[in-house]
This record gives sequence, structure tokens and C-alpha cells, in this order.
Amino acid sequence: MQTIPTQRPDVVGRLRAAGCVFAEDEAALLVAAAATAEELESLVRRRVSGLPLEHVLGWAEFCGLRIEVDPAVFVPRRRTEYLVRLAARLLQARGAAGTPVVVDLCCGSGAVGAALSATAGPLELHAADVDPAAAACARRNLQPLGAAVHEGDLYGPLPERLRGRVDILAVNAPYVPSGMIGTMPPEARLHEPRVALDGGPDGLELQRRVAAAAPEWLAPGGHLLIETSRRQAPQTVGILAGNGLSGRVFSSRKLDATVVLGSVLAGPAAGTPR
Repeated sequence: MQTIPTQRPDVVGRLRAAGCVFAEDEAALLVAAAATAEELESLVRRRVSGLPLEHVLGWAEFCGLRIEVDPAVFVPRRRTEYLVRLAARLLQARGAAGTPVVVDLCCGSGAVGAALSATAGPLELHAADVDPAAAACARRNLQPLGAAVHEGDLYGPLPERLRGRVDILAVNAPYVPSGMIGTMPPEARLHEPRVALDGGPDGLELQRRVAAAAPEWLAPGGHLLIETSRRQAPQTVGILAGNGLSGRVFSSRKLDATVVLGSVLAGPAAGTPR
């Protein structure tokens, strides 16, 4: 059994040759994750073969947390941290108005719910995903936080008692048009489930379904936050408006992130993030 040198230039070189842009950073993570030289070799081989780094390591960094990510489960993107930031501001603006009810819909690994629990807790947190592998992964990330994870299609598996009580509905539904899936990086299109990527012909199919039922589930003064693209944002606002929700677009150039906020207003100027 061989020990691992602190520096492995050969690992950096192999990763760089395989097209890894941040080869030095990835090499450091792989070396840290391996207990032996044999284990390191296995990790490097998997990464060089094209497996996402997060699937090789078994975790992804998100909002400063380590989120467990299983193979074939959607890897949380850094841009989605912007959605968390906006949702946290809305929760903090509530003040001492009781424990808020938060739903992480299309939750994948549960990264959004976990980050909100860490930054804006305590919460009554629920998460749901149609993919059994994602729901199983989310349970490991969220159940230690006291959250409930439900497996099923959108609102279908949520407890009826949540209807009309949800303060924050955080949604990272797939929004890539079906015809564009083939243009995505191989790490995504080959190793992440299509159900987590494909938003239908125009990318907005899931958004329409989310928005149609959102008013039934949101509490008075509640908010729907839905990640979308800059190009699709005007259409997303229109979808929300067609379902009785006011819509505002928020964006972060730094994170290349776009979120549409849909609100059920209770009285004048319900708190919106600045």
C-alpha cells in the first residue's frame, strides 16, 4: 500500500490533458479524498473518463456546505446560490412571524433546502423530486436537518396540510429546451438524468406546471422563486402573471444567474429582496 505525496504533478497533467480547466484545484481535492495511491488512481481514472468531479468525490460545495451527490443525480450549480440568497432575504424580512414553511421543489440533492436551513433557519422544510435517486440523496442531506423529503411529481407528494401555507416555494425546475440538450457539456448530458435537464420544447414546460398550482400552495404574502435563463425570464414573468402572481426579474452577472420572483401580495409592498 503506497502513501500519497502531497504534490502530484502527474495528476495535474492528466487532468489538464483531459480538458479539466481547473486541473490544479481538482487534483488537490482528489489527493485529499484518497487514502492510498491506489484509491487516488481510481479517482483520477473516473474523472479523466468524463465523470463530473462532484460524482467522483461524492459531494459538491454549495453555499459553503458539502452536499452529498450520488452518481446520476443532478449536481447543484453555483449560480443557484443566487436563488438561495434571495430566498434567505425574504425569510429574514419576515422577522419573528412564526416558523416559515419552505418547499424545495424539484429538489435534486436537496442543496437549496439545506442552504436555506443553514442561512435562514429554523424552518419547516419540505423537499420533493420525481426522481427516486434524487429523493434518496436528498433524504441523506435533509433529514438530519429535520426536513421531510417526498418522492413524486411536483406538488403531488406534498402533504395536503401545506396547501395555502407555503411561505417560500424555491424551484430549480429544468429549463433547457429539449432540442438544446445535445449542446450541453458532456458532464451534464451524459452523466446527469435527463429529467433534471429537459424543460420541454421551449424549456418552460415545468415552469408552466409549477406556476399553475403555486397560488393554491402559497400562503398570503408567500413567494415563488424560480430559476430561469436571462433569455427566458420575460416569458417566465408572463407565465406567472397568467396564474395570478406578480413577477419580478432578479439577476447576478457575477454568478450568471437569473431568478424570477412571483409574489402573492398581502397588503402594500410585501417584502421583496433588494
